[in-house]
Amino acid sequence: MKKFINSVDDLVPDSAAGLVMAHADLLALNEDPLFIHRRVPKRGLVALVSGGGSGHEPLHSGYVGHGMLDAACPGLVFTAPVPDQIVAAAQRVDAGQGVLLIVKNYAGDCTSFQMASDMLDIDHLTLLVNDDVAVENSTHTTGRRGVAGTVIVEKMVGAAAEAGADLYECKALGDRVNASTTSMGIAFSSCIVPDAAAPTFDIGEGEMEVGVGIHGEPGRHRRSMMPADKIVAMLLEPILQDLRLERGRQVLLHVNGFGGTPLIELHLLNKLATDQLREHGLQVQRWLVGNHTTSLEMAGASLTLTALDDEMVSMWDASVITPSLRW
Repeated sequence: MKKFINSVDDLVPDSAAGLVMAHADLLALNEDPLFIHRRVPKRGLVALVSGGGSGHEPLHSGYVGHGMLDAACPGLVFTAPVPDQIVAAAQRVDAGQGVLLIVKNYAGDCTSFQMASDMLDIDHLTLLVNDDVAVENSTHTTGRRGVAGTVIVEKMVGAAAEAGADLYECKALGDRVNASTTSMGIAFSSCIVPDAAAPTFDIGEGEMEVGVGIHGEPGRHRRSMMPADKIVAMLLEPILQDLRLERGRQVLLHVNGFGGTPLIELHLLNKLATDQLREHGLQVQRWLVGNHTTSLEMAGASLTLTALDDEMVSMWDASVITPSLRW
């Protein structure tokens, strides 16, 4: 294992501190319990808190800032944050209109956020993200997993909160975005969790894991390598079957890298996926390409499709200023 690391125990807090140092105009660090929050807090608006295991950066910490999250709680690598982190973060960023907890559908995350919800004495609601169409059940979660669609949810709901939507309106929008969003991923290689110091799974030189999770969970099946256009068609098939969109529908396409795939390949996937979606009669109106929900150094990518309505387009286009997303 070759990684830039001093000790496994210090990796997450030291990385969080480094992120905050690099973006001191936007972020502040709470060391104990560990969470990252906006340096300039909101006033009189709904606050958004998310979090999850580290190793998926920039999700979630890279999306703290204007137009997205108010705080993010990083757990250990691929390990859910503890309830104390979530409670302290929610209390810190509560701006008087309640807190929306955004949770990816993994057993550990759901348990921690539920315990935090039971402990919180401020107005709050929970929004569950489960966009992964690859499997209905896995060893890590009950039902569909929350993956790259989380970024889409956090961006649109964050914009709504910034515009003054109340807690129930933010939750309703988030549920609608989640229900309109589907993802499917593929991996060419495994990642190495620092604490384990070994690949999460074994895969042959000429193989692909189709439907892989962002922790290296097994997918639908393993296939031999094939050209990129055929890979895109294979990923889009279950996405389109799930969403069942009518011709002419406006969509957002998110091509997400898992950490070990260069941008030249991600942009190729974006071109191929856009062409194929247009052949299906869909209007691709918005794009997001890059490494946004990663799995350490895993080579691979996922495609995420969101069926848009006018409000979603407006919320997507609204200004955002975070370390990893801004316009």
